[in-house]
Amino acid sequence: MARPLRIQYRGALYHILSRGNEKKNIFLDNGDYEKFIQILAMLPKRFGVVIYGYVLMSNHYHLLVETPEANIVRAIHLLNTVYAVYFNDKYERAGHLFQGRYVAFLIEKEEYLLAVSRYIHLNPVRAGIVAAGAAEDYEWSSCSDYVMRFKKHRWLNREWILSQFDSRENSALKLYRKFIGESEGRQDNPFDNLKSGMVIGSERFLACLRKKIGAINDREIPNKRELNNALPLEAIIAAVADEFNVMPSEIKSPRRRSNSARGVCLYLIRRLMGLPNNEIGNMFGIGYSGVSQAALRIKKEAEKDGELKERLERIEQKIVRFGERESLKEE
Repeated sequence: MARPLRIQYRGALYHILSRGNEKKNIFLDNGDYEKFIQILAMLPKRFGVVIYGYVLMSNHYHLLVETPEANIVRAIHLLNTVYAVYFNDKYERAGHLFQGRYVAFLIEKEEYLLAVSRYIHLNPVRAGIVAAGAAEDYEWSSCSDYVMRFKKHRWLNREWILSQFDSRENSALKLYRKFIGESEGRQDNPFDNLKSGMVIGSERFLACLRKKIGAINDREIPNKRELNNALPLEAIIAAVADEFNVMPSEIKSPRRRSNSARGVCLYLIRRLMGLPNNEIGNMFGIGYSGVSQAALRIKKEAEKDGELKERLERIEQKIVRFGERESLKEE
C-alpha cells in the first residue's frame, strides 16, 4: 500500500502525533524528555516553524506546529531522526524507535486551534498522571507556559492563543486555565470533527483546502527527496569519510578505480536524498550509469553481507550526528 502524501503549504497548521514502535516507551527517564525538548527547540530557528504547544507522554508525543514555509516533513523528520539516534545510542539498541510515519492532522486555525490545544494539554489528566484541575503540573507539557506569567520556553509561541481570550496577558492566562478546566469533567474531543481522515475543521475549510492542494506546485508535495533534505549532502560525505578513515576529497575522486567509500557514498546519497543519477554523477565526475551500477552493487552486497549492512547503519547514525552539528552551527 502506498504511503499517503504529506500535504504541505505555506501557513499550514498541524497537530502532529508520533508513537513508539509497537507502542513501546520512547522516554525512559527525565534526561530523555529533556533531550527531546532540546531538539524541539531547534526547529523554530532551523525551519522557521511556529510551535504552539506540546505534550510528551511515555510512549508518544503531540505537537501543535504552524509552518510559514511548506516544510513540515523536513522539520519532523529531523526531530524524530535526531532523537532516535540519541535514544538508540544511549540504550545500545538498534532498529526503529517510532511506529511508522507520524500522523499529521491539518487544523483550521481560527475555529479549532484552541480546542486542539486544550485536548493535548489534558492528555496527562485523561491518563491519570495528574489530577483534574492540575494539568499545568505535568512537567513535560507546554500547559504551564499558558497559565504562568513567565513561560519556560522562549521559543514557544503562546501569544496567538492567549490573545483569543484577552488582550491583557494576566487576564488571558487566568482565562486559559479556566478554559482547560471547563472540559476536564466531560468528553471534549476536537477529533469528533475530523474530515477526510486528516482535517480538523469546517466544510468550508475542507473546500478551501482542496482548492489549495490543486494549486500547490509539485515541488511542495513531499517526496523522498523533500523528506531527506533535512540533512545536508556534506553530512553524508563527512560520515562516510569518517567511517572509512579517508579524506572527503578521496571519496569524490573519480581517478581511484577501487573506491569502496565512494560506492557507499553514492548508494546513500541516492537512497537518502533521492537525487537523480545524472545529478549525483556530476558531483563525483562520473557518468549516470556509473552511479547506478555502484549503488546497485552496494545494495546487493549489503543484502548478503551482514557486516556491510551493520556498517551502513552505523554510517547513517553518523550522518545524523554530522547533520545535527551543522544545524547547531546555524543557530
